[in-house]
Amino acid sequence: MKDEVGTKVYHHVETSYPNSSHMPSQQSLFETNPPEWEAEDAAHKLVATVVLTSGPSGEFDYLIPDEMLDERRPETFVEPGRRVKAPLGRGDRSVTGYCVEVGMKPIPSTRKLKTITAVIDKTSLISSDMLRLTRWMAEHYFCPWGQVLETVVPAGVRGKAGTRDVTLLSVPTRVAASLTKLKLPPKQQQALAALAASHEPMTLAQLGEQAGCTSAPINALRKQGYIETSVERLETDQLTAIAESSVERQPPKELNSDQQEALAKIQLALNNAQHETVLIHGVTGSGKTEVYIQAIEQVVSFGRQAIVLVPEISLTPQTVGRFRERFAHLAVLHSCLSDVERHRHWRRIAAGEVQVVIGARSAVFAPTQHLGLVVIDEEHENSFKQDTAPRYHARDVALRRTQEAGVPLVLASATPSLESWVCTQSETEPSQRFTLASMPKRISDLPMPDVKTIDLRQETDRGAISRPLRLAMEVALRDGGQVILLLNRRGFSMHVQCPACGCVMNCEHCDVAMTFHRADSTLLCHWCDARRPAPQVCPDCSSPSIRYGGLGTQKLEAEVQARFPKAKVLRMDADTMRRPGSHQQALDAFRKGEANVLLGTQMIAKGLDFPNVTLVGVVSADAALHFPDFRAAERTFQLVAQVAGRTGRGELGGRVLVQTLSPDHPAIIAACRHDFESFAREERAERRELGYPPFGVMVRLVVRGPQQLAARQTAEHLAAELK
Repeated sequence: MKDEVGTKVYHHVETSYPNSSHMPSQQSLFETNPPEWEAEDAAHKLVATVVLTSGPSGEFDYLIPDEMLDERRPETFVEPGRRVKAPLGRGDRSVTGYCVEVGMKPIPSTRKLKTITAVIDKTSLISSDMLRLTRWMAEHYFCPWGQVLETVVPAGVRGKAGTRDVTLLSVPTRVAASLTKLKLPPKQQQALAALAASHEPMTLAQLGEQAGCTSAPINALRKQGYIETSVERLETDQLTAIAESSVERQPPKELNSDQQEALAKIQLALNNAQHETVLIHGVTGSGKTEVYIQAIEQVVSFGRQAIVLVPEISLTPQTVGRFRERFAHLAVLHSCLSDVERHRHWRRIAAGEVQVVIGARSAVFAPTQHLGLVVIDEEHENSFKQDTAPRYHARDVALRRTQEAGVPLVLASATPSLESWVCTQSETEPSQRFTLASMPKRISDLPMPDVKTIDLRQETDRGAISRPLRLAMEVALRDGGQVILLLNRRGFSMHVQCPACGCVMNCEHCDVAMTFHRADSTLLCHWCDARRPAPQVCPDCSSPSIRYGGLGTQKLEAEVQARFPKAKVLRMDADTMRRPGSHQQALDAFRKGEANVLLGTQMIAKGLDFPNVTLVGVVSADAALHFPDFRAAERTFQLVAQVAGRTGRGELGGRVLVQTLSPDHPAIIAACRHDFESFAREERAERRELGYPPFGVMVRLVVRGPQQLAARQTAEHLAAELK
């Protein structure tokens, strides 16, 4: 393989938190093999270095044919960032790869390189800056570089979604010069004159319509050489900008002293044209969004672009609405877009037509040519971490990208991650320290909502809603307020079990309990999405006494509708929000008062602003508290504190009731007091003692194999060697 296609590149890994002093340097972490030959018998040749999108990892050298070196022919020009076709292996099977480098290399006479056979893209899909970033990701997250590149470039962009090959007609220069001397039939003369008068090439249909003729005269002109053809890939429909022109522009809002101080810290980094990470720690409703919008306005005034990352698709419509009031040119990138829409936005961003890019974690790879600022809202959210290879964290990738670009990174949250919070403290090295901007008060000095716990150990009412919560809901609905109920478990029942023999309906792939969904009477695995019909009898002992236990949002919805038959209930979870635009439709309906009870999972817990919400109920604060995860307490605190912030944002005020079996847990107590710093202090001490991040580094090693025994023995041997 090495003699046929080039010198392989070998990897080593440094596993660390990128914000720490262990951050890999700007120097590449890739080490190339020492040459096995001397330069004396080597000739310098122009070589393209290619990484494959699948198959063998590493880098491979290929020769570039002369016809692929002509920049005047972009459809066949080889340059870094384009995909190419090349032969691989003894059978010369055709493979696809990204060209990552073009340059002269000494090639020994004994080594015969293969040649690139085709160029796929007419323009580069990856900039040089993004090539460096993806190379760092491949090394840092121990993933093949080609796989990272496939993640960065959306499938709709790679497949040129929304375009098709079109045959275009034009008149050769020699023919146009002697047009009046040609003796042609009237229809042919008319068609040729119409085409010659056009400033742009035309399709067959366009020319036929323009000349008022059928295709026969035009085809006759083509056969005689009076019309030449070319094939280009064009859009199937005309590009249209987002409906921004109809939105009335709003002036910047007046900032209070806390907001002004936070904005000044961001502006200092912008004016110094240097990288700095600013963590805005502001309570819910303190006006963090307005601060970074005004910072982005300054960035746009410089002629540069900004990227804003939000954790949930449900937040995107609200965020986009706010930004449309302030900016003329936006692009949105998230998983609910079609390939055509994603390709459309991608092209606009790359062409510099977009001022602000808004989206979920993948928007960190937006092809901004003039990046000036990156903002991550709700930076603590776990959804910024991708759980499939490459398993990157958007916050860490954004940190690396802004460091290399020399632009500021703004992190915003009412409940920052402990990793980010520690970076603001004096114990962090100055070179790795974040700037802290605190906003401890709500806008207009509105009070934080009153939060009380309901000890479920003392409740005798059966069902998901305790008596105190039910009474509070009755009062809120009677007074015209709205209610939000949080239960971070979708489905109807969390586990299905046979009481006769104890058999639990587990997923055959993941070996975790499957969740019962009553709408279609199926069991669903929330890990791998495997489905099967709900059993009528136990598959082990054939007993008909199947028991459905646990609580999900479907069962909660049924109970609310039974207890409050006049209430209009709206459920938001991954099961009800599948269609494009469903998030925006649901939130708009709730905002307009078309529903007065909103219940759902964590997608309703953060970033949403509903002034008429007077009651928030956390149905089970213990849902994630006892998970075997060192971040369980932190995530519980964040979830309860965030959903508590959805109320008390208007003149009606608000209150929060938290149902829990662990009212004395430090995370629950701190969340009820809106006291992040005390929680962070206790959690930081415990993490330091146990060596958990951010004071230690953790890595997960997965051993896979066709035989369970061999895989287990290999894993045990590896564990013993590490110990």
